[in-house]
Amino acid sequence: MLFFRKIISVIFPLFLMTVFSACSVTDMSEKKVSDTGYTVISEEELPETLLKAINEKKAEPFKLSYVDNNDLYLVIGYGSQPTGGYSIVVDELYTTENTLVFGTTLKGPGDKADMQDAETYPYIAVKTEYIDCEIVFK
Repeated sequence: MLFFRKIISVIFPLFLMTVFSACSVTDMSEKKVSDTGYTVISEEELPETLLKAINEKKAEPFKLSYVDNNDLYLVIGYGSQPTGGYSIVVDELYTTENTLVFGTTLKGPGDKADMQDAETYPYIAVKTEYIDCEIVFK
Protein backbone atom coordinates (compact mmCIF):
# COMPACT_ATOMS: atom_id res chain seq x y z
CA MET A 1 0.00 0.00 0.00
CA LEU A 2 2.83 2.40 0.85
CA PHE A 3 4.43 1.60 -2.50
CA PHE A 4 1.28 2.68 -4.39
CA ARG A 5 1.08 5.94 -2.40
CA LYS A 6 4.66 6.74 -3.37
CA ILE A 7 3.95 6.02 -7.02
CA ILE A 8 0.80 8.14 -6.96
CA SER A 9 2.60 10.97 -5.16
CA VAL A 10 5.15 11.06 -8.02
CA ILE A 11 2.95 10.29 -11.04
CA PHE A 12 -0.06 12.44 -10.18
CA PRO A 13 1.86 15.76 -10.00
CA LEU A 14 3.58 14.91 -13.30
CA PHE A 15 0.19 14.18 -14.83
CA LEU A 16 -1.18 17.52 -13.59
CA MET A 17 1.84 19.42 -14.93
CA THR A 18 1.36 17.79 -18.32
CA VAL A 19 -2.35 18.58 -18.46
CA PHE A 20 -1.98 22.18 -17.33
CA SER A 21 1.08 22.94 -19.44
CA ALA A 22 -0.73 21.67 -22.54
CA CYS A 23 -3.28 24.42 -22.07
CA SER A 24 -0.67 27.15 -22.39
CA VAL A 25 1.17 25.97 -25.49
CA THR A 26 1.20 28.58 -28.23
CA ASP A 27 0.85 27.49 -31.82
CA MET A 28 4.22 28.53 -33.25
CA SER A 29 3.04 27.85 -36.79
CA GLU A 30 0.98 31.04 -36.86
CA LYS A 31 1.25 33.07 -40.03
CA LYS A 32 3.00 36.41 -40.19
CA VAL A 33 0.54 39.30 -40.07
CA SER A 34 2.99 42.16 -40.58
CA ASP A 35 6.62 43.14 -40.29
CA THR A 36 7.44 45.30 -37.28
CA GLY A 37 9.64 48.37 -37.53
CA TYR A 38 12.59 48.63 -35.18
CA THR A 39 15.75 50.57 -34.43
CA VAL A 40 19.03 48.94 -33.40
CA ILE A 41 20.06 50.59 -30.12
CA SER A 42 23.60 51.32 -29.02
CA GLU A 43 24.78 50.65 -25.46
CA GLU A 44 24.68 54.39 -24.70
CA GLU A 45 20.99 54.59 -25.65
CA LEU A 46 19.83 51.68 -23.46
CA PRO A 47 17.86 52.35 -20.28
CA GLU A 48 20.14 51.93 -17.26
CA THR A 49 18.08 49.08 -15.78
CA LEU A 50 18.24 47.11 -19.02
CA LEU A 51 21.98 47.71 -19.42
CA LYS A 52 22.55 46.40 -15.91
CA ALA A 53 20.56 43.22 -16.70
CA ILE A 54 22.57 42.71 -19.90
CA ASN A 55 25.87 43.06 -18.06
CA GLU A 56 24.74 40.52 -15.45
CA LYS A 57 23.76 37.95 -18.10
CA LYS A 58 26.25 38.57 -20.92
CA ALA A 59 28.66 35.71 -20.14
CA GLU A 60 26.02 33.15 -21.21
CA PRO A 61 23.55 33.25 -24.12
CA PHE A 62 20.42 35.19 -23.12
CA LYS A 63 17.18 36.70 -24.35
CA LEU A 64 15.54 39.71 -22.71
CA SER A 65 12.56 41.94 -23.23
CA TYR A 66 12.09 45.25 -21.43
CA VAL A 67 9.23 47.75 -21.53
CA ASP A 68 9.79 51.47 -20.91
CA ASN A 69 6.67 53.61 -21.43
CA ASN A 70 5.52 52.81 -24.99
CA ASP A 71 8.86 51.32 -26.05
CA LEU A 72 9.70 47.63 -26.14
CA TYR A 73 13.36 46.61 -26.08
CA LEU A 74 14.33 43.15 -27.32
CA VAL A 75 17.84 41.87 -26.63
CA ILE A 76 19.58 38.68 -27.71
CA GLY A 77 23.08 37.91 -26.45
CA TYR A 78 25.34 35.14 -27.65
CA GLY A 79 27.50 34.71 -24.55
CA SER A 80 31.27 34.74 -24.30
CA GLN A 81 33.20 34.58 -27.58
CA PRO A 82 36.98 34.09 -27.78
CA THR A 83 37.65 37.08 -30.06
CA GLY A 84 36.11 40.25 -31.38
CA GLY A 85 34.81 40.85 -34.89
CA TYR A 86 31.40 39.22 -34.49
CA SER A 87 28.26 40.82 -35.85
CA ILE A 88 24.60 40.06 -35.34
CA VAL A 89 21.99 40.22 -38.08
CA VAL A 90 18.27 40.73 -37.44
CA ASP A 91 16.63 38.03 -39.55
CA GLU A 92 13.05 38.81 -38.63
CA LEU A 93 10.84 40.93 -36.43
CA TYR A 94 7.17 40.49 -37.16
CA THR A 95 3.77 39.99 -35.57
CA THR A 96 1.40 37.10 -35.87
CA GLU A 97 -2.13 37.12 -34.54
CA ASN A 98 -0.91 36.39 -30.98
CA THR A 99 2.87 36.88 -30.88
CA LEU A 100 5.83 39.07 -31.71
CA VAL A 101 8.61 37.03 -33.32
CA PHE A 102 12.27 38.15 -33.11
CA GLY A 103 15.06 36.20 -34.77
CA THR A 104 18.75 36.93 -35.20
CA THR A 105 21.92 35.24 -36.41
CA LEU A 106 25.45 35.57 -35.05
CA LYS A 107 28.00 36.06 -37.83
CA GLY A 108 31.57 35.01 -37.10
CA PRO A 109 34.58 37.25 -37.36
CA GLY A 110 35.50 37.95 -40.93
CA ASP A 111 38.83 39.54 -41.65
CA LYS A 112 41.59 38.93 -39.13
CA ALA A 113 42.12 42.71 -39.00
CA ASP A 114 38.67 43.05 -37.36
CA MET A 115 39.46 40.49 -34.67
CA GLN A 116 40.51 41.40 -31.15
CA ASP A 117 42.41 38.82 -29.14
CA ALA A 118 40.12 39.42 -26.18
CA GLU A 119 36.98 37.76 -24.93
CA THR A 120 33.85 39.59 -26.15
CA TYR A 121 30.14 39.34 -25.41
CA PRO A 122 28.19 40.13 -28.60
CA TYR A 123 24.54 41.10 -28.24
CA ILE A 124 22.01 43.12 -30.15
CA ALA A 125 19.32 45.37 -28.73
CA VAL A 126 16.42 46.71 -30.77
CA LYS A 127 13.67 49.12 -29.85
CA THR A 128 10.17 48.93 -31.24
CA GLU A 129 6.73 50.12 -30.25
CA TYR A 130 5.28 48.24 -27.29
CA ILE A 131 2.78 45.53 -28.26
CA ASP A 132 0.98 43.57 -25.55
CA CYS A 133 1.57 40.00 -26.72
CA GLU A 134 3.81 36.99 -26.18
CA ILE A 135 7.36 37.35 -27.49
CA VAL A 136 8.97 34.47 -29.35
CA PHE A 137 12.76 34.59 -29.70
CA LYS A 138 14.25 32.53 -32.53
